[in-house]
Amino acid sequence: MPESDPGPAVETGPPDPLQPPVEDSSVSRRAFRALRHRNYRLYFFGQLISLAGTWMQSAAQAWLVLKLTNSATMLGVVSFAQFTPILLVGLFAGVIVDRVDRRRLIITTQILLMLSAFTLAALTWTGTVRVEYVILLAAFNGTVGSFDMPGRQSFVVEMVGYDDLANAIALNSMMFNSARMLGPAAAGLLIAWLGIGTCFFLNGVSFLAVIWSLTQMEIPTRVIAGGGTRMIHQLREGLAYVWSNRPLFYQLALAAVTNGFGYQYLVLVPLFAKNVLHGDARTYGFLVAIQGLGSVIGAVTLASRVSTRGMRNNLLVGLFLSAIGIVVFGISRSFPLSLAAQFVIGAGLTNFRASNNTLVQMFVNDDLRGRVMSTYQLAAVGMTPVGALEVGYMGSHLGPMKAVVICGAIILVSGIVLLTSLKSVGMDEEPS
Repeated sequence: MPESDPGPAVETGPPDPLQPPVEDSSVSRRAFRALRHRNYRLYFFGQLISLAGTWMQSAAQAWLVLKLTNSATMLGVVSFAQFTPILLVGLFAGVIVDRVDRRRLIITTQILLMLSAFTLAALTWTGTVRVEYVILLAAFNGTVGSFDMPGRQSFVVEMVGYDDLANAIALNSMMFNSARMLGPAAAGLLIAWLGIGTCFFLNGVSFLAVIWSLTQMEIPTRVIAGGGTRMIHQLREGLAYVWSNRPLFYQLALAAVTNGFGYQYLVLVPLFAKNVLHGDARTYGFLVAIQGLGSVIGAVTLASRVSTRGMRNNLLVGLFLSAIGIVVFGISRSFPLSLAAQFVIGAGLTNFRASNNTLVQMFVNDDLRGRVMSTYQLAAVGMTPVGALEVGYMGSHLGPMKAVVICGAIILVSGIVLLTSLKSVGMDEEPS
């Protein structure tokens, strides 16, 4: 695509699933083919910088809460505050995403998140920070994120079109996990050298990269369908679509149980680093970073997939690989073994989540995309508040090791049950 090309025209519907994708003879070109679009290149590198800052803040925030309270329960409470807004406004956010200019919406959300990071940095530097303030800012970030997440996921197709949508989603996962590898490792070093507040400040600065990249794009005007329709009618329309599409419904159920409960073992990783492995902030940073490394490698593999069958196989492999890794992490008292388990979890988790996201998006019309992705967000993230509290409670009363093993078992059991349901409605077959 020439550099002067403003980007792909926005299509009104998904590609014909009967038409096989055009495969590039080069594996590396196939894995990174979405980067041929100028708009997506801008977004990719800007978002990579911003996400590195976000992960740096996430690690620093967890360490700050642990420093203030030394409580597994409070780690769960902060996570609960951050993700509860998705339960309250997530579905309505999807309607908004379908009714407005998505690029302007994302710019607005990024500015608000930037201001929140600067506020937390100021509170930390002045010594006035309290866990109550961290909880309030986490709730604010969660509210903004309820609009930001479906907005960004729905915006991808406007940058790359349908032909490269699956590859762009996989590259988004690679971007996300590259940042997860870099951000916490940097946080561990910065906390030791310059203090926790520096991490929050640098995260605020990092948002400038993605804001700038969004302003530099040339995006065709999107025709907004149903702009005069009442919001509640559009909400019902989106929910009816999800309910009537049984494979999609079961995928969302699978995402809800696994992300909402099993993968919430992450709440206890700071406690593992400090109390089980007897480490410090750097230990925690490396545990999160090595999971990011595994996720990046898993994402590269995923980006080379071009068929629906390949995506479905990756979903299955990723689900069970990550579950086994979580169980091993839960019984480990060895730092090297814990690092190895985190690497395996990262590779499996990326393949499961990105494959699930891709299969949800591949056959959705653009006028429903925001509502479907907000429903996906609700399923994938909306159960997190309950799961975070549950895991935090188990960590305090049963111990972190038993709690993490239970998380792995939840993924294994729910995966078997729900994937059986997917098979019963033809999820294991190619679309026809």
